[in-house]
Amino acid sequence: MQTMLVTGGAGFIGSNFVRYVLEQHTDTTVVVYDKLTYAGRMENLVDVAENFAGRYHFMQGDICDAPAVNAALDQFGIDTIVNFAAETHVDRSILDPDAFMRTDVYGTYVLLEAAQKHGGLRYHQVSTDEVYGHIHGDHRSLETDCMAPRSPYAASKAGGDHLVNAYHITYGLPITISRGANNIGPYQYPEKVVPLFVTNALNDMHLPVYGDGGQQRDYQYVQDHCAGIDMVLRRGVIGESYNVGTGKEMTNLRMVEILLDELGKPASLIRHVEDRAGHDRRYCMNVDKLLALGWEPEYTHEEAIRATVRWYVANPWWWEPIRSGEFKEYYQRVYGQRKTLSTPAA
Repeated sequence: MQTMLVTGGAGFIGSNFVRYVLEQHTDTTVVVYDKLTYAGRMENLVDVAENFAGRYHFMQGDICDAPAVNAALDQFGIDTIVNFAAETHVDRSILDPDAFMRTDVYGTYVLLEAAQKHGGLRYHQVSTDEVYGHIHGDHRSLETDCMAPRSPYAASKAGGDHLVNAYHITYGLPITISRGANNIGPYQYPEKVVPLFVTNALNDMHLPVYGDGGQQRDYQYVQDHCAGIDMVLRRGVIGESYNVGTGKEMTNLRMVEILLDELGKPASLIRHVEDRAGHDRRYCMNVDKLLALGWEPEYTHEEAIRATVRWYVANPWWWEPIRSGEFKEYYQRVYGQRKTLSTPAA
């Protein structure tokens, strides 16, 4: 039986991954290790605790706390670490980069040290397409491309990736890395663009679209991402990195149009606002390496967007308390003073 420590398992992608693994692999026990920051919520795991009580455990802790990490590995006899724990939102990284360096870089170091000292545990790092930076022309990022991060968040994740690779080369630690495209789906904190816009629209608030909305992104459904990570864990080559996405892209403005159509809301809710600093224009990855393992996405961009919208419509119990709390102050800091564009930015 495999015993897996999932750090950040109470967050968006982490909680969906925990659910996926427990459903797909009856021989696996999962220990969620999470600091429970604003985006890590026990509400994300209510059904998991009810449905998988014998194979699911929770421990609150910070990945930067080495004694606590080592205690978790010892207590549960962990043989595999999957690291989702990270500060993840670009806008927050611009406001407070310190937290990103600490968690995404130093926290990764602590986990790698613990994995090495416990006999070389299997280690998987969950990373992001943003480490590649802005992608020009029609190129699709390959796993062998140089990393060129352009935001504090992307730089912190690239730093973590470099550490993971270094521990494999230097110490022989059995690692893999996955770099995911823009995830959407259930339990995503509404600071991120799709749940932000869905919940704004449900409240008949404007949708603050950065610049002209022509930035290109690969919107993948979170279950497809989880299946891809699971495939890398079980069939991936040790020491290798794998891109996870649809391999296609769409503009942010097209995403908004689909979202509003699913809600039956007017385009007049769209408000073009001053773009954020260092906003990458295009991300898109080549995913052939993961396809070769036997994985493929089930959802198109449009299907992923519509499924995500329907989940938020059906689950106000989850997001309404968030919108009434700390989120209000954050929203004001990011969008309150942002200039509205009379015409879309060039």
